[in-house]
Amino acid sequence: MKYYIIAGEASGDLHASNLMKELALLDPQAQFRCWGGDLMQAAGGTLVKHYSSLAFMGFTEVLLNLRTILKNLEFCKKDLAAFDPDVVILVDYPGFNLRVAKFAHQTGVKVFYYISPQIWAWKQSRVKEIRKYVDKMFVILPFEKEFYAKHGMEVDFVGHPLHDALAGDQSLEAADDFKAKHQLTELPVIALLPGSRKQEIERVLPVMLSVIPGFKDFQFVVAGVSSVGEGFYDKFIMDHKVKIVFDHTRQLLRNSQAALVTSGTATLETAMLGIPEVVCYKGGQMSYLIARQLIKVPYISLVNLIAGREVVKELIQDELNTTALSRELTRILPGQEGHNPMLTEYAALNQMLGDEFASQKTARLMISYLRN
Repeated sequence: MKYYIIAGEASGDLHASNLMKELALLDPQAQFRCWGGDLMQAAGGTLVKHYSSLAFMGFTEVLLNLRTILKNLEFCKKDLAAFDPDVVILVDYPGFNLRVAKFAHQTGVKVFYYISPQIWAWKQSRVKEIRKYVDKMFVILPFEKEFYAKHGMEVDFVGHPLHDALAGDQSLEAADDFKAKHQLTELPVIALLPGSRKQEIERVLPVMLSVIPGFKDFQFVVAGVSSVGEGFYDKFIMDHKVKIVFDHTRQLLRNSQAALVTSGTATLETAMLGIPEVVCYKGGQMSYLIARQLIKVPYISLVNLIAGREVVKELIQDELNTTALSRELTRILPGQEGHNPMLTEYAALNQMLGDEFASQKTARLMISYLRN
C-alpha cells in the first residue's frame, strides 16, 4: 500500500519513523512519501520537505510566515494528489495537518491521525473537524480517550511511543565512552535542552546559560540540533564554558544529574528517563498573551498534565529568569529536597503511559482498518 505521512517537528519525525518500520514489517510492499525528517527518510520514506523548514512557533510567527505556510499547503495538496496514496497518516502538527485532512477526505483518501493535537488544551472546537475529516484517531495519552468520548468520537489508545524509542535506543554507550567521545570532563553533567526551533532556542538558551556561574561543581552541556545549523549556537555560547552535543539528546540525558528543558515532548522524555528537570518556556510577548487567554489547562508540560498535579516546576515567560532557574535547579540536584520525590512521581507516571510496543500496536490497527 501507499502511505503519505506528515510530521512537522523532531518528535513527530521520531515517532513516525518507528511507525513506518512497523508498517513495513506488516506490509512488505509499503511505499512511503513523507514530510518529516532524517529518521523518516532513514526508515524508507521519500522525503518531500524537511520539518526544519516547516516549524513556525507562536501566533505572531505563524502570521509573519503565513505566505510560506500557504504555499507549503498548496504544494502538499498537489503532491498528495499526484502520489494517490491509500491513506494519509498525520502526526500531530494540527494547524497544517487538519487542512490536509480536509483535502484528503474530500478527495476520497482515508485519513488516519497518529498522536492527537492537544485540542484538550485549547481550540477544543477542532474536535468537530477531526470528527468530520479523520477516519481513525490513535491517541498516546491516557486521558485523551475519555476526552474524545465526551465529544462523541471513539479513538484507539495505543500507549506512548516514547517507550518504544527508549527501549529500542541503539545509541547507548558507557558513560566514560560518551564523555570521552564528546570531550567532557569528569564533573557531573547538567543538560540544557533549549528546543528544536530557532525561535525557542533564541529565547530560552540565554537564560539557561546564565545560571552556569552558580554551579561550579558541574559541567553544562547543550543538547544541540544539527538541523538548525551547528553554527547557530555560537552567538549564544560565546564565553560560556559549555559543550554542545548534537543529535544525541537521549544519550546526554542518560549521563546527566539534572536537566533544564524547554516545554514540549522533551519534558516527558526526560521524566521517563528518570532525570530531574525544570521546565522552561518563553514565547513572543504577543503570542504568550494570546495563548494565556485561550489555553484551558493548568499546566504546559506533559508531565504535569498527565499526572494531574505539579510534578516538575514550570518557569513560564517572566518567571524564567536567572534567580528562579538557579533556585529550582538547586532544589532537584542529588541530595536536595526535591530530588527523590520527583523520581517517585516519575515512576507512577511511567505506569500511566502504558507499556512498550505502541508503534507496533498502532501499525497493526492501521493495517487492519485498511484491509477491512
